[in-house]
Amino acid sequence: MKDILHPLCLVIAGTGFLFLLRDLGKRPRNPAVIALAFTYGFSALSYLVSITWVWVRIDSTLGVTNIAVPLAQSCVILVFALQAAVLAYWSRPAEKARRRSRHLLLAAAGVIIGMAALFALLTPTAQRPTDFSNYYAHDHFFQAYMTLYIGAYTVAEVYLVRSCWKYARSANNRSIATGLRLVAIGAAITFGYCAIRIAGVVGGILDFSVKGLDPYAWICGDVGATLTQIGYFLPTLSRRIGNTRAWANTHLSYRRLRKLWAALAEAHPKITLLQPDPQHDALLHGRSAHFPLLRRRVEIRHGQKLLRRYLDPTARSESEARRAGEGLDGATLAAAVTADQIHAALVRFYADAPVDAPTEYADVHLPLPTAAEELLHLERVADFFTPPLPGARTADLSSTTSGART
Repeated sequence: MKDILHPLCLVIAGTGFLFLLRDLGKRPRNPAVIALAFTYGFSALSYLVSITWVWVRIDSTLGVTNIAVPLAQSCVILVFALQAAVLAYWSRPAEKARRRSRHLLLAAAGVIIGMAALFALLTPTAQRPTDFSNYYAHDHFFQAYMTLYIGAYTVAEVYLVRSCWKYARSANNRSIATGLRLVAIGAAITFGYCAIRIAGVVGGILDFSVKGLDPYAWICGDVGATLTQIGYFLPTLSRRIGNTRAWANTHLSYRRLRKLWAALAEAHPKITLLQPDPQHDALLHGRSAHFPLLRRRVEIRHGQKLLRRYLDPTARSESEARRAGEGLDGATLAAAVTADQIHAALVRFYADAPVDAPTEYADVHLPLPTAAEELLHLERVADFFTPPLPGARTADLSSTTSGART
């Protein structure tokens, strides 16, 4: 059972570590993210060491029979300390969280030293990668070793259950609340592992065996630990998905504005202070389009202002009547008419035919209190906009809206 579950858990823990690995080099460093990354790292290492063929290879390399046991279980103790440290950084002021994290790591070090000392007193002459706990259950030093390990394991899981369920009730973020509840559920499931292992110790003292329960111990331990890891990872994954969605949306918005911006920049090249880099380069290198998008929005508005002299009232009236006849109203109508006005103004601009009494843009009084709402409006304008064809730039000005998309 162990060699079936551990590789699956290794993949999950390893993926979590690799997913967080790039965050370790960021400045300023986030101690909660660092602790979480090492939680996954040590968890993955514990699973890897416990797989039978790795266990055998480690033993032969280091020359100590079953040395993989304290190595794997020391990683588990570190995982518990780091998980509690993550909770501390999520729920306490930074200084108190740092102090608690130090205490947790010192406590973990003490447990690991005690386990190492007790393991050194064992006489594990037989390599037992699949049933070590049951095989050595009658050894008094092993009973002390397992009592120390499972005692620390149980205390850590009880703390996770209580703390995570408590913090989940007050969490405002849904992904954090869900993740904390999942951690609590996973920690509760591992109580089955603790109970079976303690029963094995008691059985060694009272001379009965719980070997038949060993597969259930691994199921409880691995399933519970995996749920705990998923729960911790859920807020990070949610934030990363949100960041990815925002990154993609800025690039999509930047792309949607290109046609409108290009037409205005061709008419008035000076609105572009810096020539933008090709978007495909930013996509290939994973760069954000936030600043280029902000600049493009400003440049479009600047280009509109420079066309004010060419805004024909007749073109606006014709466009409003036609677009309203298409069933448009409200902000959508304003966007469509504004797009038609820009088209007609560009035709007049290239014909050098300014209007004696220019009108205003249809969206001049449209309430756009935030930059996000203004950007959304400009995207609608860009969707309705069709740039004048080269031939239309010298066309009869009596039909300046004829090139607008319908």
